[in-house]
Amino acid sequence: MAGLLAAALAQSGSSVVLDLAHRLASPWPEWTPDPGGGLASIPPHQPLSRRQVHAAASRLPALGGAHWQVLTDTREWSAPPLAPVDDPAAWHQLAAVGSWQAVVADTAHPMGHDIVAARTAGRSGATASWCALPFSVPVVCVAATASGMRALETALKAATAEGLPLERMVVALVSTADGRLPPPVQAGKTMIEPRVGSLVHVPYDQQIRTYGLRDVTRLGSRSLQAADQLARAVLSSAHASWGDPLPVAATPAALPLPIQLAQPVPEKVSP
Repeated sequence: MAGLLAAALAQSGSSVVLDLAHRLASPWPEWTPDPGGGLASIPPHQPLSRRQVHAAASRLPALGGAHWQVLTDTREWSAPPLAPVDDPAAWHQLAAVGSWQAVVADTAHPMGHDIVAARTAGRSGATASWCALPFSVPVVCVAATASGMRALETALKAATAEGLPLERMVVALVSTADGRLPPPVQAGKTMIEPRVGSLVHVPYDQQIRTYGLRDVTRLGSRSLQAADQLARAVLSSAHASWGDPLPVAATPAALPLPIQLAQPVPEKVSP
């Protein structure tokens, strides 16, 4: 869903996916026909320019000749793992250096477990930290199955108890097979829809199942329509919360070591 959303948002402005999964658990390194330098090329704890960050990002095609980008680990599978950066503020800072208009964080943590574990430990979890970032719209992906709907219901209960912004949340209900939604899923959809900002049904697409998101221009019309609906839902949620047009995003302050990924430096302008 992160790729579909970024590709759809690229029709309105520059967009990027931040790949937070570990190298060998992520599909993104295999889905980048035009790879950049990758996350390993970004020097930690050093000032960066917009040019350097964009050189690290991979490019993927979107509709209408546009493109979108992905910041992922493009090295060989046998390369030593990168040190994990779990602080959402550090990723926010890196995205701010890149100056993208839309940033999609492809997180890898289970939402419900994260909320309950953080609540038990008396700390702020990853889900709450991502939701607290400026102009953040949480997008939750769930399989269109009975078990998927039960997991979503539990996660929403946990999010409600923690006071997370369900009114901003967009749920992507992803079909795992072609055909109509099963009755338990349809019933769950009816109950959940009024509790969140939007719910978008993403139909089954054999192209995605077979080839992933290497080229969204080859997807079926139903998938492209769902991607557009997803982008519209996210933008509508943001506008309802912060206004239309959105205010100018503030530049984040530099983070203290050792979690700082990058800090912006002025671009050199040729005369």
